[in-house]
Amino acid sequence: MSDQPASRLVAAIDCGTNSIKILVGSPSASAGGGPLDVVLRDSRVVRLGQGVDETGVLAEEALARTFAAVDEFAEVIRRHAVPPERVRFCATSATRDASNAAVFADGVRRRLGVEPEVLSGDEEAALVFAGAIAAQDPMPPEPVLVVDIGGGSTELVLGADGERQAVSMDIGSVRLHERHLHGDPPTAAEVRACVADIDEHLDRCGVALERTRTVIGTSGTIKTIACGVLALDSYDREAFDRAVLGNDATAAFVERLVAMPVDERRALPYMHPGRADVIGAGALIWGRILDRVPVGEHVVSEADILHGMAAAIAR
Repeated sequence: MSDQPASRLVAAIDCGTNSIKILVGSPSASAGGGPLDVVLRDSRVVRLGQGVDETGVLAEEALARTFAAVDEFAEVIRRHAVPPERVRFCATSATRDASNAAVFADGVRRRLGVEPEVLSGDEEAALVFAGAIAAQDPMPPEPVLVVDIGGGSTELVLGADGERQAVSMDIGSVRLHERHLHGDPPTAAEVRACVADIDEHLDRCGVALERTRTVIGTSGTIKTIACGVLALDSYDREAFDRAVLGNDATAAFVERLVAMPVDERRALPYMHPGRADVIGAGALIWGRILDRVPVGEHVVSEADILHGMAAAIAR
């Protein structure tokens, strides 16, 4: 059990289209608060959104995988003695789109004893931005664009002087992989179709990407790509957190990654095996976003939606 006072601990669980993640932490004891003190962070690739783009239904096997992970996380919460009123469970894109979301909600409720929240795209974007920005010290030049690429959706949030433009687009690594990238590796025609889909969404996203002065990328796709750009020997959070990477170097790695067969991707020392098949689509999204901003580099942030959720609980 953690040596943190139980009354201060919070637990945040984010259930997305591809992965489910948990963070246990407490408000910083430093003067003025500051970043969250993280006690534990863990994740499971469960592919909850398997087939949702086509069927509109959460598959039984996807629900079983996700509930098994929730059972594990319930034990983590019990071990750290986090009270139910300081636990928050948020679900995002796949659950927003599924006609049987009530089955999922009932299963979470029984296992955790808390009411799951299905976030709107705007709510998801706000939490992503809050989590990423809170970890920046000092605050980088504004407007700041925070990007989160999930399995079913991609959030773009452009903020300056307390004002934000935000959008949650229905493009993500799982959704676009299932829609376009059927070859292993994908064919040139499949890649072109995927890029055209991404560009269509970016063209009408409503966020003024041309105003961006700082880009902060978070989410598993972006962090995994950062590991590749940095040529890391493992998925090393300390090595990539707050790293400043060139957009050209990232674009070159994205091109290589998309062209790799899945087995070759899976052999990369930092690649989660459950991400290897779909990361090509996520990488294409990241590359197209970076191609549209007027800056030549970006920051990679370990702090993400979980930090925004946890901070909101702590308040």
